[in-house]
Amino acid sequence: MGVTKGPLEELIERAGGCAVIDGGFATQLEALGADINDPLWSALCLISNPDLIKKVHLQYLEAGADVLITSSYQATIPGFLSKGLSIDEAEKLLQRSVKLAIEARDDFWTQLQINPKHGFNRALVAASIGSYGAYLADGSEYSGVYGSDIVLDKLKDFHRRRLQVLASAQPDLLAFEAIPNKLEAQAIVELLNEEKVEIPSWICFSSVDGSHTPSGHSFKECLEILNCCERVPAVGVNCTSPHFINKLIHELRKFTKKAIVVYPNSGEIWDGRAKKWMPSECFGDGSFEALALKWRESGANLIGGCCRTSPNTIRAISKALKHKR
Repeated sequence: MGVTKGPLEELIERAGGCAVIDGGFATQLEALGADINDPLWSALCLISNPDLIKKVHLQYLEAGADVLITSSYQATIPGFLSKGLSIDEAEKLLQRSVKLAIEARDDFWTQLQINPKHGFNRALVAASIGSYGAYLADGSEYSGVYGSDIVLDKLKDFHRRRLQVLASAQPDLLAFEAIPNKLEAQAIVELLNEEKVEIPSWICFSSVDGSHTPSGHSFKECLEILNCCERVPAVGVNCTSPHFINKLIHELRKFTKKAIVVYPNSGEIWDGRAKKWMPSECFGDGSFEALALKWRESGANLIGGCCRTSPNTIRAISKALKHKR
């Protein structure tokens, strides 16, 4: 008997070995006029403008995305409670983030059936789960320094209910994004096992130097934790400069046999305390088209974009990966 393939492995195979993830969600919301200058960030639109969230998902599908990441990165139950909402309302908003992406995917797929030679893959929906530092919105997601009182069990307790609620909405995947330290990765792995989560996950770290997580841990250390967890079929990096991605793919490949996920930002630098983008080299859409081919050749299995990338960026990546196999 052969090993049963999960939805992520099947998608990667259908995509010829390398599938396309969507791009910057908050970036596109702002481009369409949303004001998300708030601790909830893009999740604010789950309350104020859910139709706009669905519109962004559709734009990324049209651009060629094979994976949609939900608008729940900075959506947490404590964050919603701070807005005066009840626990029940908060949990329904978390579920809404998944439902909006599923509706967009299903609507788009239904429309495609008119043309049987459309060339798209039926996209998977990945429920986004940001780090503890993302909830704090104080810049600690970019340093990984949470303080001595933040221990393993506290991180597990922080993530537990949100994980349960998002999983109950039945996404295809769970996407733990921009994890800045080894401790939180350990907490996530233990939590997935304790909760017996059957939905496959990827865990992505961020990096500011191309060699370590923001907290200074090596990727070898982090992958030793993740490699033991069958519930995590893919690992990688996101919200990291394109400068470092090729080096990081080679680093990850040395220490894991799991699928490699990369979705960098545009190369611009976000000041998490000042809440603004700093002047720096920015990679245009044409650069991403060429880089995507290089990253695939180096061993990446899923490629997309993070902050400050757009549907045009994803269109360029999709064109490169799907037309030049």
